[in-house]
Amino acid sequence: QVQLVESGGGLVQAGGSLRLSCTASGSIFRVKTMAWYRQAPGKSRELVATIASGDSTDYADSVKGRFTISRNYANNTVFLQMNSLRPEDTAVYYCYVNLLTISDGLATRDYWGKGSLVTVSS
Repeated sequence: QVQLVESGGGLVQAGGSLRLSCTASGSIFRVKTMAWYRQAPGKSRELVATIASGDSTDYADSVKGRFTISRNYANNTVFLQMNSLRPEDTAVYYCYVNLLTISDGLATRDYWGKGSLVTVSS
């Protein structure tokens, strides 16, 4: 089994900051790509940021310059530092991890966190 545990969501005023964390644990051989997605009410889930195993990163245009994704290889944790938050950033943020599992013949699997609500008020 592989589990993703997210933390760090909450309520913040516009212009403020939050940091999301997501830790993967369980039958993990190697974590590959880690990412954050978000879904606002009435909208489709969108990719916010990704970070590869070589630490290369990509961001949605809407968050470039404001959000930073990073990872800790020792504990399989991915972070999303969110600065200069805007009301339109309000969404449920989902952690995504692509990894090789020990318990499934080292197959590549995708895992999703349960989501963390971020609310940005004016």
